Amino acid sequence: MVNHILNTPVEFLKGVGPAKAELLRKELNIFTFGDLLTFYPFRYTDRSVITPIAMVNSSMPDVQVMGKITHTEVTGTGRASRLHAWIGDDSGTLELVWFQGLKWIKEIVRPGREFVAYGKPNYFNGAINIAHPELETSETFKSQKKQRLQGVYHSTEKLKNKGLQSRGIAKLQSTLLLTVKEKLSENLTPAIITFFKFISHEQALINIHFPENEKTLQAAKARLKFEEFFFLQLQLQQTKYLRNKNIKGHRFQQVGKYFNDFYHRCLPFELTSAQKKVLKEIRHDVGSGKQMNRLLQGDVGSGKTLVALMAMLLAIDNGYQAAIMAPTEILAEQHRKTIASFTAQLGINTLLLTGSTKAAKRKNIHTDLQSGKTDIIIGTHALIEQNVQFYNLGLVVIDEQHRFGVEQRARLWHKNIIPPHILVMTATPIPRTLAMSLYGDLDYSVIDELPPGRKPVKTHHFYDHDHIKINGFLREQIAKGRQVYIVYPLIEESKKSDLKDLMDGFETISREFPLPQYQVSIVHGRMPAKNKAYEMERFVTGKTHILVATTVIEVGVDVPNASVMLIENAERFGLSQLHQLRGRVGRGAEQSHCILISKTEISREAKIRLAKMVETNDGFEIAKADLLLRGPGDIQGTRQSGILDLKLASISEDEPILKYAHVVAKKIINDDPELSNPSNQPMAKYLDYLTQHGQQWSKIS
Repeated sequence: MVNHILNTPVEFLKGVGPAKAELLRKELNIFTFGDLLTFYPFRYTDRSVITPIAMVNSSMPDVQVMGKITHTEVTGTGRASRLHAWIGDDSGTLELVWFQGLKWIKEIVRPGREFVAYGKPNYFNGAINIAHPELETSETFKSQKKQRLQGVYHSTEKLKNKGLQSRGIAKLQSTLLLTVKEKLSENLTPAIITFFKFISHEQALINIHFPENEKTLQAAKARLKFEEFFFLQLQLQQTKYLRNKNIKGHRFQQVGKYFNDFYHRCLPFELTSAQKKVLKEIRHDVGSGKQMNRLLQGDVGSGKTLVALMAMLLAIDNGYQAAIMAPTEILAEQHRKTIASFTAQLGINTLLLTGSTKAAKRKNIHTDLQSGKTDIIIGTHALIEQNVQFYNLGLVVIDEQHRFGVEQRARLWHKNIIPPHILVMTATPIPRTLAMSLYGDLDYSVIDELPPGRKPVKTHHFYDHDHIKINGFLREQIAKGRQVYIVYPLIEESKKSDLKDLMDGFETISREFPLPQYQVSIVHGRMPAKNKAYEMERFVTGKTHILVATTVIEVGVDVPNASVMLIENAERFGLSQLHQLRGRVGRGAEQSHCILISKTEISREAKIRLAKMVETNDGFEIAKADLLLRGPGDIQGTRQSGILDLKLASISEDEPILKYAHVVAKKIINDDPELSNPSNQPMAKYLDYLTQHGQQWSKIS
């Protein structure tokens, strides 16, 4: 059985044993035969090619040379000893150097002997050398039929010290493939294999490690990339089916007084067609008798909060309570103000619960929630505490959902006997392909229009030496009655130095914009909550002209009068974060500006990021560029979701394969949701193996 053989602990493979197995576990997260088999080469080298020594340079990833040892030398003493050997061909000589195992290596590399040396060329002390090269005699090299393409595997110093460099790992793979040969069951149906003209599962694994040629390598990659995407999609689609089948939801049957009063009397502007479409999708979900589990995606300022409020009014009209959970106190407070300004007109009791809520007030909130007196609760992580109990929770809205861990979000499910409807929102645009993989088990809505009257924010890139010109522009904006954000990076790895940069920046701004003509506030994550709230309130009410801050104001702060977002050290921010920050302005009728300031010398990637920001305001375009630059694992929030442990496939580069896999998986689950048909048994068994092995892709909310 495939499950049995692949679950075998790696220490039982010939040539491994307990000590090496422990190293493989710690260094490469390889526990089983299956882990090792899917530890693929990260690139391939042509080992049939011999490079003339004169052509070797340090920009080459690796190189293979053939020549005679001309002379050797040992330098240093004790642990600092080094063995140097010079290998020469007709074109020149090259230094080989070893730091360990000197005694036995010196016995081998005697002057006059001819070797083939393989390794990474380095530039050191004005010359090229290869440290710890792989060696074989020229006789051995010439006598063996060389496989042209050889895989190169990632390794570490600890593994190399135990003989598990790239060549050592390749040897283990060879042993493993012989061990599991003819024991690897097919994991796709004959129909899929025939339709896509795939090679067999076993042949794909053999040729990904030891390709016969470029053609067989590409065939192996095509098969294995499809497998990765297909089983991800299969599990997501099956999870969605089983949830819809097994989990009942509250049925919101009536559109009542609160919803209608809000729509006809309180709505501040006409809903966009995108908002109307999403509301229709939500109403269908909550009226179906099944639990809603919907992702609402919309660019900054697109009106997601208004849609969420109207969904909460539907809950209240049907006798249920609603909750909205935000990742920061600033965002929770912003939601409270926005929502309370409407609910107060409707006579709806709306409360705020955060970590800063005083004990006496907290006790009253708990009582009101449990008795049903409170209709809407807005809060932070405080909402998921054990002692927060509801009378009848019907709907949970999770804002900026990527900021919460999966387990934190799941705790809200257990606040009611029948799980509440779930609406997760994000203003971080996610490319369609990434959303398909991250949230394939959720229904998916997009608000892709901005409310009428909004002007696109103009984005400009300047350098450090442009500050005098920029300060003049800021004074002009303030003279027109506008307000300004100035944001500094505060990055975890260097909190102290970054905090110093923020405080130095605050002092510089305070000198450039002195009292009493200008008022300057400061906000950062290390401030006490009440101080942060006080400074934010001053800015929101227009008492201060400039708010100097960290990314604590990245989401949720809504000040329509603020028309300039200035970002210092913009090269240190990711695209998604820059776009979020830009979204804090452009929320009023006036023309707004985002000013990106960077050092003169920045990396190529930073230049691409800043150029993309200047080029477009489209969040989905920016998300696509971010995906290409950083890969899915680094896109905000995806790492913590415990997802996308793809070994070979790339969401950004293999989009067509992902789309095919999605279509095929969806059809299979529609036709045979529990994979009980005999033809689907190979897929069911392999999916079961992946699930047992910890590949839980679908735990999103």
